[in-house]
Amino acid sequence: MTELKIEAVSKHYGPVRALEDINLTVASASRTAIVGPSGSGKTTLLRILAGFETADQGRVMLGETGMVAPGFSCPAHLRGIGIVAQDGALFPHLSIAENIGFGIERRDPRRQQRIEELAAMVELDPAMLKRRPHQLSGGQQQRVALARALAREPRLMLLDEPFSALDTGLRETMRKAVSAVLAKAGITTILVTHDQAEALSFADQLAVLREGRLVQAGPPRTLYEQPCDADTAILLGEAVMLNASLQGGFADCALGRLTLHSARQGAGRVMLRPEQIRIASSTETSSCTARVLDVEFAGATGSVTVALNSDEAIPPLHLRLSRLDLPNPGDVMHLAVEGKVHALA
Repeated sequence: MTELKIEAVSKHYGPVRALEDINLTVASASRTAIVGPSGSGKTTLLRILAGFETADQGRVMLGETGMVAPGFSCPAHLRGIGIVAQDGALFPHLSIAENIGFGIERRDPRRQQRIEELAAMVELDPAMLKRRPHQLSGGQQQRVALARALAREPRLMLLDEPFSALDTGLRETMRKAVSAVLAKAGITTILVTHDQAEALSFADQLAVLREGRLVQAGPPRTLYEQPCDADTAILLGEAVMLNASLQGGFADCALGRLTLHSARQGAGRVMLRPEQIRIASSTETSSCTARVLDVEFAGATGSVTVALNSDEAIPPLHLRLSRLDLPNPGDVMHLAVEGKVHALA
């Protein structure tokens, strides 16, 4: 069980600010996902944690051990950190067993037993241990990479876009498998990803970087429902943003009178997610009417583009509805909002 503390970490490449005053705590045995647009500093932070880059200032503590401090950087091989990269980075000339056991002392009498235990932990067929990496699928290679990283019994696991090269269905399966393995092992984990759905489903804590700064961190659901600003809202998924009059815990806008997460006063903007908007009956007083412009069927759900009849100045809204509720282009329907909406700063 090892807590990670990042305190006031900064990194510059000449005049370019890669990271600026990053403060983040990752609880023992928990999973934190770091997300942000390209160039936000995600990879730089990961490399500093791994020991591949030195910070200009700040501290990094892993449990009671200092990894980074002013004038000091613990060598990468002494940090007790495991890394799984996007491509797995397996040794092509070694067998799967030799890849898994690469970090285990060859004179260790339990070496072979440990390799077999690790293979079983990541649900890898024992028959595959004699194969070479090119004889395995992408998902199997990632399982090998995870087993190899676990072999050194790391205190911290760094996952650098480990699922991005996999097909969609396999990506979800691997994400769940890796999450289960790390949870069972009780290893503190950081995931860096561009996939917001992956980050939201994998992590206990979500951290959003932008232009080298940490703009918001907290439980994934909190950030999804109550982002600190419009850019963060869009980064984490589709969002509907409307001008509103805020008063007494309510927002009056083109979609009617909506309940706020927190009380605000005056003119402002509210944010809600498309899945909060549903088809309502004409008798619901809080509903508004909209004309269907386009419908796109996508299996279990569909994308519906509507124009609000209440305000021609508002751009068309894009909704996600169950296939059972999909209207036809040209239909006029009543809309209502489920749950609370968030007032943006």
